[in-house]
Amino acid sequence: MMFTPDEDGIYARVGASPGRRAFGYGVLLALGVILIYLPLAQPPAIGWAVMMLAMGLASLWLAERLRWATRGVILLTENDLRDGDGRILAEIADVREVDRGAFAFKPSNGFTLVLHSKKPRAWAPGLWWRLGRRVGVGGVTSAGQAKFMAEQIAFRVSARN
Repeated sequence: MMFTPDEDGIYARVGASPGRRAFGYGVLLALGVILIYLPLAQPPAIGWAVMMLAMGLASLWLAERLRWATRGVILLTENDLRDGDGRILAEIADVREVDRGAFAFKPSNGFTLVLHSKKPRAWAPGLWWRLGRRVGVGGVTSAGQAKFMAEQIAFRVSARN
């Protein structure tokens, strides 16, 4: 069943769940702090210390990327799936199938689109990723919003076929 769009032409929105967003950010932040603190508090061999510091800094960087990415939303319009900044994740005409099963290769609380053509790699941690012919939506997103969006896309794909 297809619904009508809102005044902006948006059929569905998927955003980060506040609790999941805070938990994901907190875990990555805590991991980064621990990995930086340990080699400074009890210095191991120099190789291990450098590796732990590098991993700690990478975790802090990833936490910040997740924090910024999950401020946005994913929007479903008549012709495409895009993020709140206008970047097109996938065009509806290019979607071959929607994969949302329990054993599917998909993000948590989300779904995966299988496309006809390859697209450049891109990633918004906790919100979506695109790799080759697959686009994954989910992570720290609201499960209900993601399910509704997946159903809307699946309906459009089946109506087209």
